[in-house]
Amino acid sequence: MDQRDIIKQFWKALDKSPFVMIGIPAQNAHSEPMTAQFDDDIPNALFFYARRDNRLATGMASHPQAMVQFTGKGHDFFACISGMLSVSDDPRLIDKFWSNAIEAWFDGGKDDPNLTLLRFDMKNAEMWEADLSAGNKLKMLFGGDIDYGDPNEKHIETTM
Repeated sequence: MDQRDIIKQFWKALDKSPFVMIGIPAQNAHSEPMTAQFDDDIPNALFFYARRDNRLATGMASHPQAMVQFTGKGHDFFACISGMLSVSDDPRLIDKFWSNAIEAWFDGGKDDPNLTLLRFDMKNAEMWEADLSAGNKLKMLFGGDIDYGDPNEKHIETTM
């Protein structure tokens, strides 16, 4: 399996279950569950709706480096991704990812003054797969830096 296949496997797994744990290591606080929003138009980036007073939103100004952990719906694919967290309050993006499920968290809807959209730009990742035929052993599929060479394609290039 080559890198592109592994990355396609990651995006497919994330599409089936977009729930991740995200935290800022420098905060020395626990990661928290968030729902990842993503789109092929913005490669290698995840977006999260949050409240402006959320510890991620308040902590990233002084510590923008964040870590995302992902477990696939079938517990057969895992990823740990480091990157940079920033605010992306572009109204077009807020509208693009908006849904009834998100609206339930914000009393004022898209105009809620406490609403913010966080952007996580992926820098480095490790990805594993559970090999069920080998007694549930995990095998690393990939470890390396993100390559932003082609803005129209999501992919990661290994440095191993």
